[in-house]
Formats: sequence, C-alpha cells, structure tokens
Amino acid sequence: MKPTSAKKDVVLIVDDSPDTLSMLNDTLDQAGITVLVALEGAQALTIAATITPDVILMDALMPNMDGFEACRRLKENRELAHIPVIFMTGLSDTESIVKGFAAGGVDYITKPVKGDELIARIRAHLSNARLTLSARVALDNTGKFLFSATTDGNVLWATPQAYHLLEDAGLNSTWLDENLPSQLSQLLAPHYNKEKGLLVKAAKKPLEIRYISQTGDDEYLLQLIDMERPSDLERLRAALPITERESEVLLWIAHGKTNREIGTILDMSPRTANKHLEQIFRKLNVENRTAAAVIALKHLPS
Repeated sequence: MKPTSAKKDVVLIVDDSPDTLSMLNDTLDQAGITVLVALEGAQALTIAATITPDVILMDALMPNMDGFEACRRLKENRELAHIPVIFMTGLSDTESIVKGFAAGGVDYITKPVKGDELIARIRAHLSNARLTLSARVALDNTGKFLFSATTDGNVLWATPQAYHLLEDAGLNSTWLDENLPSQLSQLLAPHYNKEKGLLVKAAKKPLEIRYISQTGDDEYLLQLIDMERPSDLERLRAALPITERESEVLLWIAHGKTNREIGTILDMSPRTANKHLEQIFRKLNVENRTAAAVIALKHLPS
C-alpha cells in the first residue's frame, strides 16, 4: 500500500500583473505549494468561497476592486475570515501599510518579492492560523461557546459552535449586524454588573451572554450560554458527588489536560489542581486519572 501523501498548502495569489503572477507561481510551486490565481478582488472572493485557500497573497492596487476592499469583504465572511492575508505592493509608505493592516491583513511585503522571505512568512502565518483555529475548535469541544468583542460591540472572533448556536436560536446575520453590537456594548459598559450576564431573547430559544475577562486594551472574552441546554459542568455536578471546582478540574481531565495545563486554564497552581484531583479520586472511588475521565465521559455528550 502506498503511503498517503500529505495535503499540500493552498495559496491564492491576487494580482493583475502577469509577470508577478508568473514569478510567484514558480516560487510557490518549487516550495510544494498549490497555487490559485485571481486577477482582481471580486474574482478572489469568488474563488475563496469555492476553494478555501490556506493563505492569500493580495496585491494592494488593482483595477475594479482593490486589495484593501477585497480583504475587508473577506473578513466580513465568517467562513473565510480566518484566512491570513499578506499584502503585496510596490508602495512602502506608512499610510498604505496602515491601510493594509486596518483592512485585516496579517503581514505586508514590498515588491519585488524575495522568494525565500515570502515562503518563510507564509509558513509562519499558516502555523499561527492553524493553532488559532485548533484552539477555538478545542474550546467548542468543552461546551464553552466563546467569542471576543470590543467595547462598541464589534465581534472580533467566535468559535464555530458559537455561530451555530446563534443560528439555532434564530438570530440571522441581519440581527447580528444590527442588534448584537448594541447589546454587547451594554454588557461591556463600565457601570454594568457583569456578574449577572445579559439575556438575549431570540425567536427559537433564550440565550445568555456572560462576561469572562478582558484580554486586551479593547478586547473582551465572552461566553454564549444556551439557556435550554445544561452545560457540561452542570451535567457532571448533577450526576456526580463533586463540588463546582472539582467538576471544572474533572472536565479538563476528561479532555486530556495535565495538572499544569489545568492550573493555567483555571488560574490555580498545579499543586492545587492535584489536591482537587485527589478529592475527585476519593469521591468517585477510582485510583487514577484515566478511570476518573472514563466516568466523566459517560455523563458528557459525545
């Protein structure tokens, strides 16, 4: 049997210059990267929606729709917003660089493009994007539907399942654009009691938005709660004779985390995590982490 070949990375090049397209195609092909080509912004959006690339190399100045506008529209599509966009241009002035980052670009290189440097940047942004996406999917697997927003209610990112939960509740994209920002800005206002959360009255089911923490100068981590669905922590507490803190530790044990990782996640020392684990072993009448995890998984949705 022949070994399965690894999936090749896919890069979409968006440029109206035949010479640039030819040079970049040769450079990426030699690096083992699959190349897609678009001649202007609108065409790039159509291709990205059909064959999702891993990275986009975007020329800044093009006829019809320029690279800045194409990037902004790409970032408005939550199915494509995770794709790193690297801008390319002959301009190196500060205004153009700032405009590229403001549109949602993650990097900026000037023409003529150096092949080795370009490949190194692509590899770095591929790695970062995949780590970020993996982390958000992992968060979904714990039953914590998380998203991040600014004080004015602008959603910066959300886990895939958080978006699915909003859709299941009957909140379409129009509602998210027109109503969610005002509700989030209310929750994030300085005078608001963030301990009580914010109830969202949706057509199909009630949701609650809970404040988790501030993660940047103007970035806040929030959790979306399905009011009709018990959380994984509630399931464990209802089924097992453990405390709330012990249920948190057990949940992460069930997800394969070490004491050190649990300590980081729950803001406690590894020693404290181990103390909770000892109590869990005693209450569940088990001798090791694997046995405790097996019991927990029996009470969690598959």
